[in-house]
Amino acid sequence: MSTPSPSAPPPGCPAHRLYGPEAEADPMGLYEKLRAEHGAVAPVLVQGDLPAWLVLGHRENLDVARTPSRFARDPRHWRDMQEGKVPADHPLTPMTAWQPVCHLVDGVEHERLRGAITESLERFDRRGVRRYVRRFADQLIDAFAQTGKADLVTDFAEPLPMLVMTQLVGAPESYGPRLVEAARDMLRGTETALVSFEYVSDSLRELVARKRETPGRDFTTWLLEHPTGLDDDEILEHLRLVLIAAFETTANLIANTLRVVLTDRRFRANLSGGHMTLPDALEQVLWDEPPFMTVLGRWATGDTELGGTPIKAGDMLLLGLGAGNLDPEIRPDPSLPVHGNRSHLAFSSGPHECPGQDIGRAIADTGIDTLLARLPDLELAVPEDELQWTSSLMSRHLVALPVAFTPGGSTVTGATRVPRARPAAALPPEPAAAATPAAPVRAERPAGRASWWSRLRGR
Repeated sequence: MSTPSPSAPPPGCPAHRLYGPEAEADPMGLYEKLRAEHGAVAPVLVQGDLPAWLVLGHRENLDVARTPSRFARDPRHWRDMQEGKVPADHPLTPMTAWQPVCHLVDGVEHERLRGAITESLERFDRRGVRRYVRRFADQLIDAFAQTGKADLVTDFAEPLPMLVMTQLVGAPESYGPRLVEAARDMLRGTETALVSFEYVSDSLRELVARKRETPGRDFTTWLLEHPTGLDDDEILEHLRLVLIAAFETTANLIANTLRVVLTDRRFRANLSGGHMTLPDALEQVLWDEPPFMTVLGRWATGDTELGGTPIKAGDMLLLGLGAGNLDPEIRPDPSLPVHGNRSHLAFSSGPHECPGQDIGRAIADTGIDTLLARLPDLELAVPEDELQWTSSLMSRHLVALPVAFTPGGSTVTGATRVPRARPAAALPPEPAAAATPAAPVRAERPAGRASWWSRLRGR
């Protein structure tokens, strides 16, 4: 018996919406409900009740991600879009409207664009990246260390990745807080999201022009100099892609890891007892709570089959990264640790696998290490069951992570604290500033008690 297209789910098994109260309240619970009803591939509805397939199986997710000849990244294959069923103001339009960027093309053009991104990212010295992270982590901690309280989402996990990335792309330091606010606004889809999008674009457009005149040792300059010969528009699009992707994924990874450290006694015991290293801890969180729960999208290039389910040409598929990581075929007991196992789907797979994942790991690893070195007695300031999340089709965000600790002494860095950001829409791009050195001087570490995480790693 064949399974119909998602526009006509099996009788008695209507497609579940991936938006609305049920999906937002408990996305993982919904994924398991869909797995029980449909197996590795489930019919679902996205905003506007447009049909799609959610890929729940680990093996099936890899199959889709690794075979672009069957499941293209190019949204122009989407049948509903071809038939005019996706209006210009549809909530998914910003993510499904085709653009000449590496994550929306395949084949030779993807290799050209992706090669420039990957080869430029690989030029960074990871030790230099970690120096940036320590510097900005210390500045952020300086802003609240003497208060005895903080929200580790808004005060630390969210600003840190963008502050680091603005330095890596060669932007003036003052861009960081402004871009954090603009990125938050864009990803939340607020009424001012379009204004924030334009602010980010204008800032990066000015940066590209500045780097063409005054090159530096940074990602923007390396894109400009790459033999592929990217034009300014291509560089602008990929700068924005890298900045926003790094912000979203790394902020979530930091927040999720800190939450687990503060709330899961077993997790903390494994760390303190030496049964789990810091890299292991990050990989465990990437298995259990990947930064992106689902990824839009893939589109079937022809009639095919996936996990025993017939897929029609033009159907949209969503990679279920969170669901695939909990596939009972590969994790029959999700409570068991997965030490040293990097076969999770958190960064996808195949030709479109995240090219900046090692930088993201370095930011999360070093940032958390710095935080717990400075504030070793961090405690959650509210009962765990009072923590709240906000969910979207692609991700699940911790709203806040309030903590309390013994107020610290003087600041560590001696540098100017990170300035507070004003609303991004009200801010013009910064005037030209002198290029920032590619590898700043390592910030002094606080004297006294060594980092708990560092001791675990034998440093």
